Amino acid sequence: MLSSNQKKARVIMMIATAAVMLFSIAGAVDFNKVSEPIVKLIDSLLYPILGIVGAGGTIYCVSLGVKYAKAEEPQEREKAKTHLKNAIIGFALIFILIVALKILMPQLIDWMEETGASSSSGASAASDSASAS
Repeated sequence: MLSSNQKKARVIMMIATAAVMLFSIAGAVDFNKVSEPIVKLIDSLLYPILGIVGAGGTIYCVSLGVKYAKAEEPQEREKAKTHLKNAIIGFALIFILIVALKILMPQLIDWMEETGASSSSGASAASDSASAS
C-alpha cells in the first residue's frame, strides 16, 4: 500500500512525463491556430471580469466593514479587521494581475509567435536534412 506522499509523487511524475512528451511534439504544432481563439476569449472577457470582481469586492468589503463596526468584543473586532485587510489585499492583487495580463498580452502573443516560428523552422530544417541524405 502506498502512502499519500508516494501517491502524490507518482502523480507529479506522471504530469511531468506528460509535459515533457507534449513539449517534445510541440515543435511540429502551429500554436497560432490554437492560441488565437483563446487570446480573443481572454481579451473579450477581461473587462466584464474586472467589473464583476470590482463589484463583488466592494460588496464584500462593505459587509466586512459592517461586521467590524458591529463587533463588540476585541477578539471579534480583531478577527473582522484581519479579514477586511486580507480581502483588500486579495482584491488589489486580482486587479493588478488583470491589468498586468491586459498590458502583457501583446508581448505574450509576440513571444508565442517567435517561439512557434523558431520551433517549426527547426523541425522543417531537420526534416529537410533527413530528406536530403
